[in-house]
Amino acid sequence: MIPAEVDFRPIAHLVTGGLAMRLDVRYDDLDDLQVALEALLALRDDDGELVVSLSAADGVLYVSLGPFPPEKVHAADPEGFLDLQHVLETVCDTHETEERDGGAWVELSKRIASAS
Repeated sequence: MIPAEVDFRPIAHLVTGGLAMRLDVRYDDLDDLQVALEALLALRDDDGELVVSLSAADGVLYVSLGPFPPEKVHAADPEGFLDLQHVLETVCDTHETEERDGGAWVELSKRIASAS
């Protein structure tokens, strides 16, 4: 759990990078995960808390983040730039949104290849 304020986003990136290093994840896969993570973290900048959960099994890294305002997770970009759903489709193998406890929780998965 981290504060949702913008100043604390690097902590989530640091923890993700640390886990990736221990798993010997290739740079391209880590970069994809960091892009997805930043796209989601940017949905919040308030004094609440954000839960970021990471796990790995059978060559897949799983990330769970939340809660987010549901309208922000499902919003399309009116400017025609990349919206969140397109970003997640591009950099993750799977992404799902679950509504619970009045917020949206996003579950991501990324198949990871060993750097060796």
